[in-house]
Amino acid sequence: QVHLVESGGGLVQAGGSLRLSCAASGRTFSRYTMGWFRQAPGKEREFVAAISWSGGTRYYADSVKGRFTISRDNAKNTLYLQMNSLKPEDTAIYYCAADQNPRGLYSGSYFASAYDYWGQGTQVTVSS
Repeated sequence: QVHLVESGGGLVQAGGSLRLSCAASGRTFSRYTMGWFRQAPGKEREFVAAISWSGGTRYYADSVKGRFTISRDNAKNTLYLQMNSLKPEDTAIYYCAADQNPRGLYSGSYFASAYDYWGQGTQVTVSS
């Protein structure tokens, strides 16, 4: 079991930056594949980024590639999402998620169904 708590959201102007954090409880964080998803009003939850347990492999949605960076600090049980060059279309609630399956990062990591645990979300609003 792992408990996830996101923080770092807020209101920012277009072109600005934010850094989201996801603090995880428990001693097995380093074994989990981790991901970030987002959900805008009236839309389905969509994949943003994912990272392997070691941090050596990362996946990104095309819409954020080159602007967002996912990273993790296993010693601090924390996942990060650095968001630069933010656009109004990035406005959403951002969720972190943990996949406890030992298979690791794989093609299914793009889908919410691959993840076992979710945080409560943090709001990101980008004004034009």
